[in-house]
Amino acid sequence: MSDDAHDLLSRARVATRLPAGDLERARRFYADKLGLEAVDERPGGLLYRCGGIDFVVFRSTGASPGTFTQMAFEVDDLDAVVAELRGRGVVFEDVDAPGFRTRDGIAQIDGNYPSRGARGERAAWFRDSEGNLMGIGEPTR
Repeated sequence: MSDDAHDLLSRARVATRLPAGDLERARRFYADKLGLEAVDERPGGLLYRCGGIDFVVFRSTGASPGTFTQMAFEVDDLDAVVAELRGRGVVFEDVDAPGFRTRDGIAQIDGNYPSRGARGERAAWFRDSEGNLMGIGEPTR
């Protein structure tokens, strides 16, 4: 295989796709609770952009199992973001899993991979209006 073939996906842009049973309900949740507005809309889907990265919420007849983090936001001040989102009515998950447990909705995770170069991260999780499990993390250095 040529070097070009090995690089096919390594240079590709990655975008998350989140299913929605009710696209209008999802639009309201993302706007009212998360403060996000779609940057583009096509039949059956809403395109959002955060930090230069795209994600799509699309109309789907399937349902998210909500058993794993489907998308995560990395922030500089987790406490401030969690407080703001709680003020908007977002409910954070209680997690008790091997290696970490939430306290007041926030967990300390040592050596977590997404925290490139960090000791770990502090994280919190919530579900969107469609049952998709979302994470918010702040690297700890």
